[in-house]
Amino acid sequence: MSFFGVSGMYYSGESLGEHRIVLAEDSNLFSSMVSKRLKELFDVDVIVCRDYEDLQFAVENASFPPALAISNINLPGAANGEALGYLIEMSVPTIVFTGSFQESTREAILAKDIVDYVIKDSVFAVDMLAESVCRFLTNQKHHVLIVDDSPTARAVLTTQLRRYNFRTSSAESGAAALEILKNNPDIALVITDYNMPDIDGFELTRRIRAAHGPHQLRIIGVSSSTNRLLSARFLKAGGNDFVVRPFVNEEFYCRVNQNLDTLTKIRTLSAKTKIPA
Repeated sequence: MSFFGVSGMYYSGESLGEHRIVLAEDSNLFSSMVSKRLKELFDVDVIVCRDYEDLQFAVENASFPPALAISNINLPGAANGEALGYLIEMSVPTIVFTGSFQESTREAILAKDIVDYVIKDSVFAVDMLAESVCRFLTNQKHHVLIVDDSPTARAVLTTQLRRYNFRTSSAESGAAALEILKNNPDIALVITDYNMPDIDGFELTRRIRAAHGPHQLRIIGVSSSTNRLLSARFLKAGGNDFVVRPFVNEEFYCRVNQNLDTLTKIRTLSAKTKIPA
């Protein structure tokens, strides 16, 4: 099966029907549209929960836990967002699908460590939700290496990327990163800090590029510096993107997705034209 996402994602692979998805949505219209679209695109059967009691039963009485939940913020029986808190407490990765959205709403739901949110404000909303679902269910095939000498920074990025269902490795130095890359040829993306004691981000990028072409992996540089020229130096060293800390969650996830989407397209083209890996 093949799927083209609204933001440019392309998925071509096996059915995703082995995954169990719970949809907490009291609107007959949206629950029908979402269920039909996910079945049509990915062969996924959706368990629809009309209220909080249904949701609790679906999560707690299943033979195996759901891979993902899609939930409105408010449900009958949970008018103050209790459903999201419950899903997070039960360790169910959750995408919020909501029609009411303000900046305060965004802050509240992101504080609950959700996977993503989609707003019901356009004709593309259901397809955007389908793309978010597809990304989460397939992100596990991507291996991301985080390089930073700060344990806190590594932990933050690792937590964030694992929330999106990526596989991750981390390195506290440039030298350690090069060793991990040598032993893990499946790494598709390197996210590296600029300021490190042994090999800075620029030199690490140059060394990675000497061994791995852009059709093999992508490199994103990160820094909390206000020096606007750092991004130019990363790009000239062979990097593909640059993000300034502190990250905006949505922008960071978008940049990661765009780089992996590009890599997937390059690999697909390389395979068709038989370019050596």
